[in-house]
Amino acid sequence: MFSRRYLALWASFALLAIGALLVARHLIGIYWLAIPILLVLRGLYDLNQPSHSILRNYPLWGNFRFIFEFIRPEIRQYFVESDTDEKPFSRQQRSIVYQRAKNDVDSRPFGTELDVKAVDHEWISHSLAPTVLDHHDFRIIVGGERALPYSLSLFNISAMSFGSMSANAIRALNLGAKKGGFAHDTGEGSISAYHRENGGDIIWEVASGYFGCRRDDGHFDAEKFAAQALSPQIKMIEIKLSQGAKPGHGGVLPAAKITAEIAATRGVPMGQDCISPATHSEFSTPRGLLEFVERLRTLSGGKPTGFKLCIGHPWEFFGIAKAMLETGILPDFIVVDGAEGGTGAAPLEFTDHVGVPLQEGLLLVHNTLVGINLRDKIKLGASGKIITAFDMARILAIGADWVNAARGFMFALGCIQAQTCHTGRCPTGVTTQDPIRQRALVVPDKSDRVASFHRNTLHALKELIQAAGLRDPSELHAHHIVRRTSSYEVKLMSDLLKYLEPGDLLTGNFRYQLYEKWWPLARADSFTLK
Repeated sequence: MFSRRYLALWASFALLAIGALLVARHLIGIYWLAIPILLVLRGLYDLNQPSHSILRNYPLWGNFRFIFEFIRPEIRQYFVESDTDEKPFSRQQRSIVYQRAKNDVDSRPFGTELDVKAVDHEWISHSLAPTVLDHHDFRIIVGGERALPYSLSLFNISAMSFGSMSANAIRALNLGAKKGGFAHDTGEGSISAYHRENGGDIIWEVASGYFGCRRDDGHFDAEKFAAQALSPQIKMIEIKLSQGAKPGHGGVLPAAKITAEIAATRGVPMGQDCISPATHSEFSTPRGLLEFVERLRTLSGGKPTGFKLCIGHPWEFFGIAKAMLETGILPDFIVVDGAEGGTGAAPLEFTDHVGVPLQEGLLLVHNTLVGINLRDKIKLGASGKIITAFDMARILAIGADWVNAARGFMFALGCIQAQTCHTGRCPTGVTTQDPIRQRALVVPDKSDRVASFHRNTLHALKELIQAAGLRDPSELHAHHIVRRTSSYEVKLMSDLLKYLEPGDLLTGNFRYQLYEKWWPLARADSFTLK
């Protein structure tokens, strides 16, 4: 018991004894004993509690370990990590968002901080004959053949639900989208009053829980869907098959976290857990998915309708492609979510080891549509850790028509990457339902920052497009992006990625093992193999 491990405990006893002696002699007031008494009681508790071995062996001292562990993320972020450490976003990445959101100068003096000799370093090839563009409001038309045309910005707010995001965050995002003329995806939590408050364009995400359009038993309700989807504010309908953060994994919002507002928005009862199933109940086959796409397109009055997924088994998407050929039913768009995406909390194994990253997932979807001669009929969106204009240019060059960002717009709202999104204790009011905490997020100011981040990022994209000698982002291709493959060798992305030619899958010219092996085994009537 006289080991140095107990020195702090014995010191507290000694301090208490000395204090008691001084009190007895009327040299100090009795209130001075409060601190040594608390230290003694805490030390005795540490010595006898059953949960923490460190505290039993190091009473009082051991608490410092837990204190430092508690503030470790802040110490690492503010004092240890470099400006270019991406965990998950670097200081440099966050800073560029803050600067563009605030309309501050975003230039960098004295050269790059990146190691241009590092393997996987990338850049865009510039031209000796740069162009001059007259605007940076880049847009594409989604729909037009099978659905009402919608002019969509090349840069939009990715899916983030009310419930995971605070009411003020939803208000600011949607008002920012209204000011900037771009779209705001609702996430699977459906359309809240805060989405509607400012009238910004909405992409309604319909997921397996059918929140906002569900019957009491959790199945899809066509009448409820149509009642909301026909609103002029709803511009596109997106069926969520899976998401990058936790593909193939359902979710549960505990009853204790369901407020009256969340219950009304999602159409779920108070006092019960809110279940997001891992699969849809309205369909179970590729054909069924496309029939559901057509059904929602009709119920919405002909609005562009598509689906979002994180790629997993390649034959499952091949099955969807075969179903398109067999049924003639085409989605107006597909959004590919990369496994590196995700604003909400997810199991560690899913966050780190489930799902295909954006580059490979986007390439597979793009190639498949090219290989069946449908790429020009279906628009492709992409999401997954997109922050800068170069991130955008790179993904557009690989094959996307537009990009979405979630965490970038969270930074624009003031997120500091505290990574407490799932605790309800977000320090900036972005991801909490605590009315006191979310009061910190002032909607008019933050909506301006959302709009500014969008505008300034597209302006930066315009400058990249001009430097490359192009007239429009649609002219970006994989050969415009260069990657370092070793300290002495670089290659064009077009030489590193494997692209199909139009009609290859229809003629059996598979070119690469992935398609040769799995395309023949994919089925339009099932997500399983032949």
